[in-house]
Amino acid sequence: MSPGAAGRILVTGLAGFTGRHLRPLLEQHGHEVHGIAALDEPGAAQLHAADLLDAARIAQVVRELRPQHVLHLAAVSFVAHGDAAEIYATNIVGTRNLLRALADADTPPHSVVLASSANIYGNATQEPIVEDCPPQPMNDYAVSKCAMEQMAALWSPRLPITVVRPFNYTGVGQSENFLIPKIVAAFRRRAPEIELGNIDVERDFSDVRDVCEVYRRLIALAPGGVFNVCSGEAISLREVLALAQELTGHAPAIRVNPEFVRDNEVRRLRGSGAKLDAAIGRWPRHPMRETLRWMLLPGP
Repeated sequence: MSPGAAGRILVTGLAGFTGRHLRPLLEQHGHEVHGIAALDEPGAAQLHAADLLDAARIAQVVRELRPQHVLHLAAVSFVAHGDAAEIYATNIVGTRNLLRALADADTPPHSVVLASSANIYGNATQEPIVEDCPPQPMNDYAVSKCAMEQMAALWSPRLPITVVRPFNYTGVGQSENFLIPKIVAAFRRRAPEIELGNIDVERDFSDVRDVCEVYRRLIALAPGGVFNVCSGEAISLREVLALAQELTGHAPAIRVNPEFVRDNEVRRLRGSGAKLDAAIGRWPRHPMRETLRWMLLPGP
C-alpha cells in the first residue's frame, strides 16, 4: 500500500464533535474508520472503549487494529476546564501512551496527525500568526498543548508525525460550552437576552467541515512538520452577533458579565494558512455567514 492510499485509520475522539463530522468524509474516501472513545461513551462495532491514560489498553487496541493512519483528536479541549491535573494528564501523558504504542507496533503507521492548538500562541504580537511564532501560552490548556508538541518531537525519529494547530472552529453539534454554539442556541430559542464576556475579542474561525477536509488531506499526504489550520480572517464576537441577528431577524439584549471576562484573555488571533496551502493545496473555506446559517437554520 502506498503511503497516501486509503486504509484503516484510527481516530481518537471519534465520538466527539470533530470526529462525528470527520468519519463520513473519511469513509467516503475509502477509509475503514476505527475510533478510540472514553469508556462511558456509547459503543459501536468500530468504536473501541479505551482510556488514553491506560497505556496497556491503548497498546492492545493498536496491536489489534494495526492502523495505516492515525489522527489524534482526543483531548481535554475546553479552556475553562476546572481540573488542571486532568488537562495535563490527558493531553500530555495520554498522547505519549498513544505514540509509544504506535512506535512499538510491528507495522508502523504511514501517517500520524496530532491535533495541537493555536492557543499556544497566546497574545502574539505578529499578525498574521505563522508557525514559527514563539509560543506564549496563557492558560493550562495551551501550556499542555505546547508541552505535548515538545514531547511528540521525541517520537519523530520513529513515527511520521504531522502536528496541526487549529484556530477556533465551529459547526453543528458543537457543545454549548463553546461560545458560538452558545450564541446560536440563544438565537434559535429567541432568548430575550444573552449574557457574554468580552464581545470585542477577535478570533480566526473556521467551519468544522473545512477542518475535516484539511485533516483528510494531511492523513493522505503525511507531510510532517507543523501547520496552522485557519481561515486567515479575524472576526469579533460583536460581528458574529450582528450576523446572527441578520440571519434570524431576532435582536436579543446583550449583557456583558464581568465574571465571564478572563484576566488572561487573548484579545485577537488571526493565523496564516500559507504553509498549509502550500502542502495540501487550497482547501474550502466557508465564510462565517455560511457557517452560522448552517447552525442557525438547519435543514429538515
